[in-house]
Amino acid sequence: MHTPGAEQGASYQARFHQRWNHLSDRHVRALAWLLSAPDLLDWQAPQWNGKIARLPDDPGIGTWLAALDQAPQALHAYLDMQPRMRLGRYAEKLMAFYFRHRGVLVAHSVQVQNGKAATIGEFDFLLRDGTALVHWEFATKFYLLETSGASTSDYFMGPSLADMLSTKMRKILERQLALGQHPAAQIHLPQALSAAQALIKGWLFYRADTVPVSSARGLSETHCRGFWCALEELEMLHGECFALLPRLDWLAPAKLDAADCMDLAALRDTLSTYFLQNSTPLLVALMTVKGGVALETERGFIVPDDWRSRAHVRIATLEAGAAVAAAAPD
Repeated sequence: MHTPGAEQGASYQARFHQRWNHLSDRHVRALAWLLSAPDLLDWQAPQWNGKIARLPDDPGIGTWLAALDQAPQALHAYLDMQPRMRLGRYAEKLMAFYFRHRGVLVAHSVQVQNGKAATIGEFDFLLRDGTALVHWEFATKFYLLETSGASTSDYFMGPSLADMLSTKMRKILERQLALGQHPAAQIHLPQALSAAQALIKGWLFYRADTVPVSSARGLSETHCRGFWCALEELEMLHGECFALLPRLDWLAPAKLDAADCMDLAALRDTLSTYFLQNSTPLLVALMTVKGGVALETERGFIVPDDWRSRAHVRIATLEAGAAVAAAAPD
């Protein structure tokens, strides 16, 4: 299968493996991806109004990660891995560990309450920038581009159809970044905030008939990308072997023992059984094997055959809700 953006996607995975393949600990590799992956959004795009954050250059990051990989116990203890940990929470804790290492972390995951019961919001990160205090919201997102049947140009939908990139960014920019202005937030701030921005990492997934880059959408031209296809299209996949990636392994390109991979027939059987009782897409890595080690070359979501029709219904619902909100008086 000619997967959308295969040339760019494969080149990103190749660059990641070239730079970080010496790292073996899965959590250190995930942190390396968070710190080195291209941003999902173009921080200079006018629609973001200067509210997109970027990680500063860190010349010592390679040396630090290599040492951490050799002795990851402190990172493991900090992560305190729990059953059913959310991917977003996992990524936040990885970033908090790094910010603490850099000596810039003031606070992480600070809930703001108005009274005893009502939660107003949460500061993902309060960080030092020189003598200034900044608020950073942080998100790691995975969206599939669906265009057919939509009344507007495109929609980046979450795999489970729970949200869209546009609505997520509107919530972050208009609500979450305004948290520092709420009176109830002031007790958590040692000084006035100098800035509030969002750091967004992630992957975007495209079908073969879509163009994977559009600066008009406010995307970074170098963002990480993969493909998506329906279960019925699985036979068009071409890979040496395949691996289903658990949710907490969605960040960095996969590095596995070859024995942990499967051939296309086994993948088809596993997915067919899964989709008999589940509707949430699964992330598959296409792997190449050398010396008993399998490295990811591409990745993509496999969706149930009715995913596209359900996406259209969800899009219509979201459009209707947006129209109602736009028509409501201020």
